[in-house]
Amino acid sequence: MPHPRTRLRALVVALTALAITTSGASVAHAAPSKSELKKKIDAASEKLEDVTESYNKMRLDLKKTKSDTVKLEASLKPTQVALAAATAKVQTIAATSYIQGKVGPVNVLVSGDEENLLERMAFLEQIAQSNQLDIDAYNETTETFAERKAALKLTQDKQTAQIKALGDSKKAIEKDLDKLLDMREELYGSATENTGSYTGKIPDIPGSAGQAVTFAFNQIGKPYGYGDAGPNSYDCSGLTSAAWAAAGKSLPHNAAAQYSATARISRGDLQPGDLVFYRSNGHVAIYVGGGKIIDAPSAGRDVLHRTIDIMTPNGYGRIK
Repeated sequence: MPHPRTRLRALVVALTALAITTSGASVAHAAPSKSELKKKIDAASEKLEDVTESYNKMRLDLKKTKSDTVKLEASLKPTQVALAAATAKVQTIAATSYIQGKVGPVNVLVSGDEENLLERMAFLEQIAQSNQLDIDAYNETTETFAERKAALKLTQDKQTAQIKALGDSKKAIEKDLDKLLDMREELYGSATENTGSYTGKIPDIPGSAGQAVTFAFNQIGKPYGYGDAGPNSYDCSGLTSAAWAAAGKSLPHNAAAQYSATARISRGDLQPGDLVFYRSNGHVAIYVGGGKIIDAPSAGRDVLHRTIDIMTPNGYGRIK
């Protein structure tokens, strides 16, 4: 049997090992520092914005698909009417051929005066040609109707799939949004910030660009809202599209689509009202002069007036 001191020594070693293990575990699971948490928030914000812009792109695609569906449905009606008329003509030709039998044309040819024979033959040829035109029209109309009906079915199936994808994407965004706001609250003590509205002087810019810029200044302090284009909240492309809508210009609600819809300019050519694109067209802002932009930054943050160099721009666009 071990000596009591030996047992005590073994117990001390075991407790020391447990303390070291426990200490190591607590270090491994220590709460992240503020700088680490801020990096996580920034990364989550960018990821969420990318998903949001994909969501906006899907909404644009769905809008086009719905428009295509309406056009196809509208084109089916006259095609169906034409098909019914062509079918009736072909049925008449078939019925007449059946009644006349094979000798019908022969009877016509041998009847009447000999001097009218050439005229009768020409008449019969005209009838044959007319029938062929009717048959060709029937075949073509049938094919057109079938093609448009098939195209409509494909478009409707595509629309159904897009609506489902939108719903799934929305759920994923809302889940990521909850996580992001929880992290913001952990770091800042509040999930959202309140910067207040703009109280400075709005630059006097002529023309439609001035209208767009003035609108943007009046949105400062309003919260970010994914998929939103006002009037109470905005995402990045929602803000720029709403600003230019106030100036009578239409822009798609998607940063990448806005890049395609604008004319390329250099940084040196920037004028108030131009658009500034970041992160491979994952973020967009409106330039308001003086090296400043107005943008809807990310979830939990308000529309801001800040430097153009929030990150390196990847392009600049002017409204066509």
